[in-house]
Amino acid sequence: MNDIDMVVGMGEALWDVLPEGKKIGGAPANFAYHVSQFGLPSCVVSAVGADALGKEIVENFTSKGLNQLIAEVPYPTGTVQVEIDQAGVPQYEIKENVAWDNIPWTKQLESLAARTKAVCFGSLAQRNVVSRNTINRFLDAMPGKGDSFVVFDVNLRQGFYNKEILCNSMKRCNILKINDEELVTVSRMFGYPGIDLQDKCWILLGKYNLKMLILTCGINGSYVFTPGNVSFYPTPMVEVADTVGAGDSFTAAFIASLLKGKSVVEAHSLAVHTSAYVCTKNGAMPILPPQLTD
Repeated sequence: MNDIDMVVGMGEALWDVLPEGKKIGGAPANFAYHVSQFGLPSCVVSAVGADALGKEIVENFTSKGLNQLIAEVPYPTGTVQVEIDQAGVPQYEIKENVAWDNIPWTKQLESLAARTKAVCFGSLAQRNVVSRNTINRFLDAMPGKGDSFVVFDVNLRQGFYNKEILCNSMKRCNILKINDEELVTVSRMFGYPGIDLQDKCWILLGKYNLKMLILTCGINGSYVFTPGNVSFYPTPMVEVADTVGAGDSFTAAFIASLLKGKSVVEAHSLAVHTSAYVCTKNGAMPILPPQLTD
């Protein structure tokens, strides 16, 4: 690889506060950590508060050997209160106006962007104008847009999204990752609700001139659409410990594979098997076995 070699996960770093205790959450760190397991240089970009929770996040990432550009800002470190209802379904309350809503634009970020070959960002981290502007500036500062992978991983949480943010992000990315439930919501918002999921994907691929669109459908498999082609893989049947971070590991394996020169079909296969493995382990950042990473 040349000096434009970095893979970046940008956005929220937070704690999921569960009935049994707290766990580090946030898609960008999950993504960056798994990319690093495939032997590629990666970095997580976020912000934490000047508090014990923020210090613990930084120490946790450091202990995992994860490169980080995590600003300390005068806001509390992000938390998500997770309550389990009587039916066993988790309910999330994502605290607002926290550190990761206020990721500042810095000289260090500008120089990181100049080295970045692939970036993954979502919709949740764009709910506040500060982080949204920083993400957009980072995308603007990346070199070689045609050769880079700019992944928009849709994550519709609570009411923290709108049509304008989704539309702008789809224009700026060249790979869109979305799940079947999110696709239904986005399609309603964009005014084509009555057609089947695959047709919706073809419309988005063409409308936003995407290199690829990844559609994940849980136990019903996943698709990768490229102009004129579609790859489908069934979801492997595994004993699920939890599904936390499985989608982020899918994205990481897929992008790492493409950066290593693999085909879309090969990258899709690795992503499916990586994600399935992560489902068999507790937590979002298990160590992957050599048969996946070699």
